[in-house]
Amino acid sequence: MAFDNALGAIAEDNDEARWAFGTGFHDPLAGIDTSVPEGIDRHALSAYCLMLGDDALIMSHRLQEWCTHAPELEEEVALANIALDLLGQARLLLSRAGTAEDEGRSEDDLAYFRDAEDFRNVVLVEAENGDFAHSTVRLLLFATWRLALLDRLTTSRDPVLAAIAAKGVKEVAYHRDHAALWTIRLGDGTPLSHDRTQQALDTLWPHTAELFTAHTIERDLVTAGVAVDPSDVRAEFDAVLDEVLAKATLQRPAPAPAPPSSPPASPAGRNGEHSAALSDLLAELQSVARAHPGATW
Repeated sequence: MAFDNALGAIAEDNDEARWAFGTGFHDPLAGIDTSVPEGIDRHALSAYCLMLGDDALIMSHRLQEWCTHAPELEEEVALANIALDLLGQARLLLSRAGTAEDEGRSEDDLAYFRDAEDFRNVVLVEAENGDFAHSTVRLLLFATWRLALLDRLTTSRDPVLAAIAAKGVKEVAYHRDHAALWTIRLGDGTPLSHDRTQQALDTLWPHTAELFTAHTIERDLVTAGVAVDPSDVRAEFDAVLDEVLAKATLQRPAPAPAPPSSPPASPAGRNGEHSAALSDLLAELQSVARAHPGATW
């Protein structure tokens, strides 16, 4: 379908009772075999898609909270579009998780009818927004990591995951660049904006360790040619961050020293260990669906 503007697409009669749109309106899975390839553990694939889908869903919701609160109208539109891109990715990934699992759960079931301990998003995305500098730095960290991850997932043995990643790369490249420009503007701006941006970076940085810590499911799927080892994207993440932070006159926080002979860190969010902020977020996100189960609009 082709439209001159988004309003034309919204007004069109369609079979979807609930839907979200992001960049483009074509079906990214058109013509792709959606069956689980032979030799891939369908439950592991489902769990992995759930991880990536939850990351996108929760980050999308946090960005949507900036509507009517951003510092300028143009930025409200930009953040809303980034949120819609991530919501579209979440829909595709949660749908893939449901079909791979093959237990009859839809994307709506997974989004609206799981409790906080059943979500597998990284902790970085769930904290409250804070000020604009905090949300900007978080988007930069998240998008830089996710872009590197999605770029490598375009060659996944699961053709559905590869197609979702290919669509996501085009979107998240913009998200990363948008956040980088704002980080530079704030960091290299007034003394107040610089201090707030540095404080945001210092606060968020400890959560980046989880981004590069592989879960057991990820390690198994890397061997199967399906997933990406998150530690493999660390060098690209660091290179991008170093360039942006230098232009923003910001200092990269020093990593916390690890205790001697300590075991490898466990990715808390991937194991369902979350902050209270996620429960509060889900109470809002899921309220209508839980109050009116099965309703359509």
